[in-house]
Amino acid sequence: MNPRTAKTTIPGPVGTLELLIDAPDLPPGQAPRGVAVIAHPHPLFGGTMDNKVVQTLARAFVQCGWQAVRFNFRGVGASQGGYDAGRGELQDLLAVVAHCAPLGDSGEPGALALAGFSFGAFVTSCAAAQLATERPIANLVLVGTAASRFAVAPVPAVLHPRTLVVHGEQDDTVPLTDVMAWARPQTLPVTVIPGVEHFFHGQLPLLRGLVVRHLGAP
Repeated sequence: MNPRTAKTTIPGPVGTLELLIDAPDLPPGQAPRGVAVIAHPHPLFGGTMDNKVVQTLARAFVQCGWQAVRFNFRGVGASQGGYDAGRGELQDLLAVVAHCAPLGDSGEPGALALAGFSFGAFVTSCAAAQLATERPIANLVLVGTAASRFAVAPVPAVLHPRTLVVHGEQDDTVPLTDVMAWARPQTLPVTVIPGVEHFFHGQLPLLRGLVVRHLGAP
């Protein structure tokens, strides 16, 4: 584990939620740019906060000066509860945001970014749709978005300039055509990596670079 990675737990909607918090390497006294909350793939198919795509997203955010928060959905690892088809998992994500990126004493929120992979991108889309009415979201990153399997929420128009959607051309878990069908009515750009499948085997450094470029320099 990275020496700047801390494992912890927080109270969740149905019990304990397990978290990994990755801190950026910053000069003394310099605060992170904000908090990025990252959601993992489907809990019933081996998805955890240790998934390689999720780790890649965390590394990209940390490289750009963000504190990255990964967590296990209910029923995964040490997180209590059981799978809830996205409904409860959305509440888990919102609980992590409330705990790790709360509103300040003045009522002004700290900078918040949201990211997710596959099922996690679906849950993240729903969280973004809800939170965008409550507080600013600095960045949104959706990778391998499970548009063929779940009702992925449209991205609020205000977030379009700060949203990165990445998909593999040869994704046989979530066909690219389904992601395009979700994005087309929104005129939401999709970055397609040629020849890549769902888990980005052999192309994780490229994915990381795309996210870093999207986030920009600290």
